[in-house]
Amino acid sequence: MRRLQIGVMGSAADLNYSKEIEQLAEKIGELIARSGNVIVYGAEKDYGSLSTAAAKGAKKFNGLTVGVTYGKGKKIFDENNTDIVIVTGIERGGGREFILVNSCDAIIAISGGSGTLTELAIAYQSDIPMVVLKNTGGWSDRLADSFFDNRKRRMIIGANSAEEAVALAIQEANQKINKTEKSVQFIKERK
Repeated sequence: MRRLQIGVMGSAADLNYSKEIEQLAEKIGELIARSGNVIVYGAEKDYGSLSTAAAKGAKKFNGLTVGVTYGKGKKIFDENNTDIVIVTGIERGGGREFILVNSCDAIIAISGGSGTLTELAIAYQSDIPMVVLKNTGGWSDRLADSFFDNRKRRMIIGANSAEEAVALAIQEANQKINKTEKSVQFIKERK
């Protein structure tokens, strides 16, 4: 079975998050690496983010990191902690985020500004499991344990710790994969 691709989304450095929140992001990256899964994140060209902090945490434990970047060229801010760079050729603000989110089996959001909100909305529309780390500010706190709209397609699950966030993301991703595999098997059997 392939390794899960867990996205970590969160505030960019210009939102001035605390050192404690950055350490939580690193811990999430560490836990994803220790679980044997892959971290996928938005690789910025101009500054760090909570996502790059998660990649740094993953690399401390030899985790595999995939950075999805905007524009052209593989030059990114955090080259030392990124194993694979996916260049989208499109800009921030929806285009890059669509490719980033749809490359994930589940996503974990930490705090977050408008980019994180966009990523969560894309995940919701694509039925990709979403976990947010509570008490980190931003959209994570605003959306924890809620739905985007009255269709209630998929809840945005709130987690109280980095450990719980990673465990929930893995659990939700595996449940979705198993459900999809059962549906495919059912269709094959009907033919």
